[in-house]
Amino acid sequence: MTSHVKLRKERVSVVDYDTQIKEVRCQLVDQLKVLDLQLEQKSQQLQDLTDYLRRRGEIESEYARSLEKLAERFTSRIKRKEPSSHSVAQVWLALLSQTRQESRDHNGLSESCSNFLIQPLTYCLECTQRLAKKSKDICTQLQDGLLKVTTELQTAWRTYYQYHSDYVAAEGKLREAEKQEEKHKQSAAKKLERLIEKRQGKVQEIHLKCSKARNDYLLNLAAANSSMNKYYLQDISTLIDCADVGYHLSLDRVMQAYLSRRWRAQQNLSTGLQQLQGAVSGLDQSQDRDTLLQDHYNTFSMPLRFPYQPHDGDQVSEVSAACEMRCELETRFKQIQTRLKAVTQETEEVKYILQSLQLHLHVFLSCHNAANSLSNNAFKVKEYLVGSSLVSKLQAKHDLLKVAVEKGKTPSVRVRRNHSSANPLHNHKLFNGDMLSFIQASGQQIPVVVESCIRFINLNGLHHEGIFRVPGSQMEVNNLKDAFERGEDPLAERWYDLDSVAGVLKLYFRGLENPLFPMDSTSQLLEHAQIKNESERAAQLKSVISSYPDPVIIVMRYLFAFLHHVSQYSDENMMQPYNLAVCFGPSLVRGAQDEDVVTLQPQINALVKGIILQHESIFPGQDEVQGPVYEKCMTLEQDDWYGEERFDPQIDACTCHLCLTDDMSVFSSQTVQRTKTVLSFSSLSLITIVHSKLQEVCRQMDSVFKELISRQTLQEPSSTVSSSSAQAPQRKGRRGDGPADPWD
Repeated sequence: MTSHVKLRKERVSVVDYDTQIKEVRCQLVDQLKVLDLQLEQKSQQLQDLTDYLRRRGEIESEYARSLEKLAERFTSRIKRKEPSSHSVAQVWLALLSQTRQESRDHNGLSESCSNFLIQPLTYCLECTQRLAKKSKDICTQLQDGLLKVTTELQTAWRTYYQYHSDYVAAEGKLREAEKQEEKHKQSAAKKLERLIEKRQGKVQEIHLKCSKARNDYLLNLAAANSSMNKYYLQDISTLIDCADVGYHLSLDRVMQAYLSRRWRAQQNLSTGLQQLQGAVSGLDQSQDRDTLLQDHYNTFSMPLRFPYQPHDGDQVSEVSAACEMRCELETRFKQIQTRLKAVTQETEEVKYILQSLQLHLHVFLSCHNAANSLSNNAFKVKEYLVGSSLVSKLQAKHDLLKVAVEKGKTPSVRVRRNHSSANPLHNHKLFNGDMLSFIQASGQQIPVVVESCIRFINLNGLHHEGIFRVPGSQMEVNNLKDAFERGEDPLAERWYDLDSVAGVLKLYFRGLENPLFPMDSTSQLLEHAQIKNESERAAQLKSVISSYPDPVIIVMRYLFAFLHHVSQYSDENMMQPYNLAVCFGPSLVRGAQDEDVVTLQPQINALVKGIILQHESIFPGQDEVQGPVYEKCMTLEQDDWYGEERFDPQIDACTCHLCLTDDMSVFSSQTVQRTKTVLSFSSLSLITIVHSKLQEVCRQMDSVFKELISRQTLQEPSSTVSSSSAQAPQRKGRRGDGPADPWD
């Protein structure tokens, strides 16, 4: 049993050594593979770095050429122009200079990458491959020596095991012989003694051999372990170092040279950027503005004032408020004064907003909606400039009118006769009828409602804010309509609200059976309205309009000359051509019934606006079509004046206004609020009312205003709402007058 156990241990030990040595052999083979792989990686790295530097050199060279071309392109443009001392120009020159320096730096880096840095890498690659081969040969030799030591260890270990096994067997036989000697002491003693002596000698001999074998085994074991330690702890590192000799040093030198070139370029870039930063810090908008104005002094210097050029010896050189003109000028003066105050306040608000926007402009530019911020700033600048220009014009008119009104004397009082007849000689309807038939039947080249309303507005309402846009009293409009239908001229008898008169004029054209512009020509007109060239557009429109009947052309010419005259006072009445086109477009031009009104309306508005602006070029003149022509400076006809008396100096506008104030104080605050429009009319147009009445006008003024207030109070809520709602677009119109269109 004991010997069996020993044999199993021996087999296990033998197996352990064989397995361990086999693993060492596999490990040594893997080491050679790793060294080969390391050589492959280093070679690939050197090759990739070489290719990178070569390609980088090409890119840097191409980039340098592109930068040089870019700088040269804009430098040549600057050379063709006169040198400028603007701060923006200095920034531009600094940017071009920095670009040229950057081009030179990139060109130098290109030369380094393409020539100076590639050669060391090529030499390093050759050396690395040569050293790796030698290192592999040395490693193979060392591995052979290591394997030889392990083989000797294995041999000594087997010899030791063999002798030790023999020794154990001999010692066992000796003990067996000694036991037999004790059993058989009395018999065969000499024979057993000789056997024991023989076996003892055998044991001693085998023990000696076993000891020698053990010593050899131990020595080989120590040598093998020492060789293993040296190989794994020293030789491998030395071999790897041998294979890497010069590799890192070469790469270090190449990269140091690359970094040196890059740092030099970086320093030049930093210097150029500092110079550019200095130029940017010197940006001065005010200085550039002053420099621009100074460089182009003749272009931007203010021209001489326009001198007054009297006609044919006229000695009057100032605004005159004599006689009946004083009432008109006083009314206009008060309207301008009110308008000037409102516009000045709006302009100051816009100026404050604009200053705030410019103060925080850097914040707005950094946000995501910078474009909207800049657009808003530009819009505010436009609004401020337009508003301040309007203030300047209104202020000039205000100052002249103020002097004229103060110098004026008490006006004469004249009234018109009413030549209208309640029994017209024709049966054609004025409103909601055919205009051409009415003109032919009545003999009126301009229908009485058109002529009377236009004369009334010319005399009293050219400066009225929101004329044609603010609706008048529906009750008053209906009364005027009925009076005109009866053949009367109600505007010759008494004063009416200007908005109501304007509403009657629009109502007349809106109610015609056939619109002023025949519907069969609407498509042609809209098509010609899209022409960009103004002269060609006017000629095409004139060719279409010239085909209309002469009575229609006469009314058109009269109406559009009047609308153009109204638009000339847009600073005061806020009715630009576009606003007038919006008010009159739907009444004058109509499309076919199957056409979309919403889609067609902007085109119609643009057409009417263009005709207002170019009416002189579009409509035939007096030499082509004979008929009445609109006059800008209208007066009451001489036949309509039948008396002239002077006011009592004590009965003036202020006295009448004070009387009215005492009478109106009995109304509640709610009634005054509802009649705000009427009262504002009374304060602005009181002088004009006196101008159009008889001597008893001051005595009847109180009853007139009570009647106006009672009418306003008795109106339906809907009319009040419509009036108030109409004020919103009127106020809104101060900021903008509608969208842009092709006529702008």
